[in-house]
Amino acid sequence: MKKPFLNEDFLLQTESARQLYHEFAKPMPIIDYHCHLPPDQIAENRQFENITQIWLYGDHYKWRAMRTNGVNERFCTGEADDFSKFQKWAETVPYTLRNPLYHWTHLELQRYFGIKETLNGNNARQIYDACTEQLQSPDFSVRNLMRRMNVETVCTTDDPVDSLVHHKKLAEEGFEIGVLPTFRPDKAMAVEDVVAFNHYVNRLEAASNVSISNLADFLKALRQRHDFFAAMGCKLSDHGLEQIYAEDYTEEEVQDIFHQLRSGHSLSITEILQFKSAMLVYLAEMDWEKGWTQQFHLGALRNNNSRMLRVLGPDTGWDSIGDFSQARAMARFLDRLDTNDKLAKTIIYNLNPADNELIATMIGNFNDGSVAGKIQFGSGWWFLDQKEGMERQINALSTMGLLSRFVGMLTDSRSFLSYPRHEYFRRILCNMLGNDIENGELPDDMDWTGQVVQNICYGNAKTYFGFSSKPMSLAV
Repeated sequence: MKKPFLNEDFLLQTESARQLYHEFAKPMPIIDYHCHLPPDQIAENRQFENITQIWLYGDHYKWRAMRTNGVNERFCTGEADDFSKFQKWAETVPYTLRNPLYHWTHLELQRYFGIKETLNGNNARQIYDACTEQLQSPDFSVRNLMRRMNVETVCTTDDPVDSLVHHKKLAEEGFEIGVLPTFRPDKAMAVEDVVAFNHYVNRLEAASNVSISNLADFLKALRQRHDFFAAMGCKLSDHGLEQIYAEDYTEEEVQDIFHQLRSGHSLSITEILQFKSAMLVYLAEMDWEKGWTQQFHLGALRNNNSRMLRVLGPDTGWDSIGDFSQARAMARFLDRLDTNDKLAKTIIYNLNPADNELIATMIGNFNDGSVAGKIQFGSGWWFLDQKEGMERQINALSTMGLLSRFVGMLTDSRSFLSYPRHEYFRRILCNMLGNDIENGELPDDMDWTGQVVQNICYGNAKTYFGFSSKPMSLAV
């Protein structure tokens, strides 16, 4: 007998899996501790005019699929009208079989709009109109979409020079869902382009009210912004890197490098690596001082299509998995911090599945017993936040670490319709554990296994990051 597509037991292959999901995982609130949601849209409680605006604008996952399906760029990022863009996406969806977009698309149509049809070119107009009509209701404002998905806390991704004015507004209003900033100082390390770096330093001067003429000033300005973020409720930093940098350097060398940068001189490859390595340590020590968690998203090879980068800019769908060497520099970096007793809680996200076991064993080198799961192997991200990618990450963490201490899933998304990715992860997790129970590889102890599931889905993150269930009180 054929099983219906995407019914209530989607991805749940056994009775044990179904029990774990429906009784234990499903009721848990969502802590989305890493995302790219625009905080201004939450602050203004935006309502989108149509399904294209909330679903297709800025979604490079969908754009890549559409391009692969032969869709012209005008229907992805170009000047085509919103319905025409939706029509081209609808025509593409049937061709995404076995791509996670197929599952995500239909989960989102079901969970938000109650639409159980599979999307295609023939029913595009009907579904577009039905979704767009619902989006006009106050129930579909972005805050109410978050409430509907049982979201408790989100952490946006913010540059040190950001004013955080929208986070401040939300906190002052007492919005019951925590919307906290995350300190993402990548531009403070991006010294390959000297002109762009100096432009950024000028922006940092203005934001921090610190005149920057030397390295000490630069670090003082970053610390001022770090302190400001902390006062605004920030508990995490984040870095998007090809790999960890751990070049040898001296303070005098880094001071000289910064002087060269401010003088407009380009750096050698060695000097670039030295500066990045030093900055990672400086920033990591700031995180440790405040009890923050530092996150490292590693392994993306970005902006591969130079022609389209010139036309559209970054983050428009031209990135891929890289094959960078990760282990030795990562070990040196973490060891330096650990040796000085300044290693903060750390999450390492891996983009190359060939490195899963590498990361899963690396974290064990620096778990010191001070915090459960102090060093985390982060969930599958970007190209790996799909069924096989999640399963491989869970298996590597299970066999070489403690899955039970895992802080679980996040959306890493710019869309307010992406929260079913948490459901997707929870179903996959419960299915894997349920299969082990049915196979006799785990005991049939639903109380304990269910508690582990709830911790992975919610409790571990809440404890690990120290999130409160109440709206934030400003310290500024």
